[in-house]
Amino acid sequence: MASTDTKLAHALVSFYCTLYKDKYGKLPIVNKYREKWGMQDVLETVDYDRAKTLLEYYFHVNKPGHPLNWFFYNFDKLDESLRKKDA
Repeated sequence: MASTDTKLAHALVSFYCTLYKDKYGKLPIVNKYREKWGMQDVLETVDYDRAKTLLEYYFHVNKPGHPLNWFFYNFDKLDESLRKKDA
């Protein structure tokens, strides 16, 4: 994976941490190196801007704790839900 893609994945993990802190008042405990791989998988399916939009949407759905792993396994469902909502 290109260096730019790695930077984008890191940026998305950092964005997740910012959204988490805004919602819960504290930073999540995240292994940024490990979670970068999950974000790279997300970026293989959607572009950076869509991934940011999906992260923002994720924090508007009722999912206690908003675990990052849940996002990795369900971002496609969030994408489908958001597309239907916006249609």
